[in-house]
Amino acid sequence: MAKSENITWQTTKINKQDRRKRFGHKSAVLWFTGLSGSGKSTIAVEVEKQLFDRHINSYVLDGDNIRFGLNSNLGFSAEDRAENIRRIGEVSKLFADAGLFTLTAFISPYRADRDKVREILGDGEFIEVFVDTPLEVCEKRDVKHLYEKARRGEIKGFTGIDAPYEAPEEPELTIDTSAQSLEASAKQIIDYLASHDYISLAE
Repeated sequence: MAKSENITWQTTKINKQDRRKRFGHKSAVLWFTGLSGSGKSTIAVEVEKQLFDRHINSYVLDGDNIRFGLNSNLGFSAEDRAENIRRIGEVSKLFADAGLFTLTAFISPYRADRDKVREILGDGEFIEVFVDTPLEVCEKRDVKHLYEKARRGEIKGFTGIDAPYEAPEEPELTIDTSAQSLEASAKQIIDYLASHDYISLAE
């Protein structure tokens, strides 16, 4: 469906910089990508809590949760996956404009789709976090038994089994949850945000 020509972007009296000044921190999107079971959501939830405890405004957009509402009409074809990520990119941009840190936990298997979100957000607001957990570890953690079903052919187009996962080439952060604890993974992200002046760790 083509975009209507009878629309105009509405500006407001309060902008992103005003909100950042009020909140006392920058805003950006932490884009967690990796295989199912890699630990994306677990890390995102922990980082959100640590940011919240520091009075930093943040919100997690989880892949499953989004498909209950906003993207409930999308399946898992390559086209639907691309649209799923495009929508999340646009929502994330609004959240960044609102002055929040957005933590997105989506497999987002295609490099081109993630690159489009980086373009939507612009330099400095897209922080790609590659949760680089080995496939065999992800399979062992699979409480939903999705990998088993995919290997039996009950689920088609499952990332890592019969659908590709294109790993990031130059992510801002790489985390292997098979080699470090949740606490260490969260600290790695918090330290990155502090060292790149997104947040301050000063009490």
